[in-house]
Amino acid sequence: MGSAAAYCGGLVCCSQLGLRNSRIVGLSVLEQVDKELKKGDDRAALSLVKDLQGKPGGLRCFGAARQVPQRLYSLDELRLNGIETVSLLSPVDTTLGAIERNLQFAAVLGGIAAWYALDWSPQQLLFGSLGVLFLWTLDLVSFNGGVGALILDTTGHTFSQKYRNRVVQHEAGHFLIAYLLGILPKGYTLTSLDALKKEGSLNIQAGTAFVDFEFMEEVNSGKLTATMLNRFSCISLAGVATEYLLFSYAEGGLTDINQLDALLKSLGFTQKKADSQVRWAVLNTILILRRHEKARAKLAEAMIQGKSVGICIDTIEKYISDNDL
Repeated sequence: MGSAAAYCGGLVCCSQLGLRNSRIVGLSVLEQVDKELKKGDDRAALSLVKDLQGKPGGLRCFGAARQVPQRLYSLDELRLNGIETVSLLSPVDTTLGAIERNLQFAAVLGGIAAWYALDWSPQQLLFGSLGVLFLWTLDLVSFNGGVGALILDTTGHTFSQKYRNRVVQHEAGHFLIAYLLGILPKGYTLTSLDALKKEGSLNIQAGTAFVDFEFMEEVNSGKLTATMLNRFSCISLAGVATEYLLFSYAEGGLTDINQLDALLKSLGFTQKKADSQVRWAVLNTILILRRHEKARAKLAEAMIQGKSVGICIDTIEKYISDNDL
């Protein structure tokens, strides 16, 4: 008995050592993935990930999401799964809307205060108003409203915990769904200011970017496969789906929905076929997010801390068990 116990103990130690070594190898590869992404070599980064895909001690979760069968789902079937599409697919950003109104009110009060403090004449007030109008128009024409969006987003992140948390969870949803469906995220930003610092452009807002050359190659060839369309559909809806699960409604993500709608129209989908695609994607995405709620929450924590893509991937792998795949 003593020998048997010692032997079993040795097996446990060896097993634990093997798992530890596998994890070290995985982390080493993910560090290399980060380096390739930083260099802009998306193909090399994706190749590294695919080499470890589904292998023992490798990346078990990449492209391994359990999905629902694709067919036409009725609205009643979605409701039976606790999904109200109106609250999910019609996002209205009431938080930023309220902040924008407050900023406008503050600007008006500031203008009135300046008028009295500086003793402006009516003519000076007119010229000042025209100057503000010119700058606003210049922003719309030259930067597609980027300056205004930057100010609004920065104000939201500074003064609204609700807005800040919603953005983080929204992007974590995009990141998680993409990875589980086999699309490699290559970076993310959580604020417009971060996007400006990284990309040097006011036309780029906060969001998650992906290694999408395979998708673009299919689009450019005019032969978009059903598999790729399904991935794109779910990733597009992942942000609003995450918000819906956490807050019972979505505020952000209207651009994501519009992009998906534009893609389906460009593919010549009828309204019925488009509805079928969207309903399936909504159900599929919601169920995946529910199944991996803990991983999504831990991923959001890592993203708040500004962790690299490799560390975020490791977080997903760490908090999803084999039984959930």
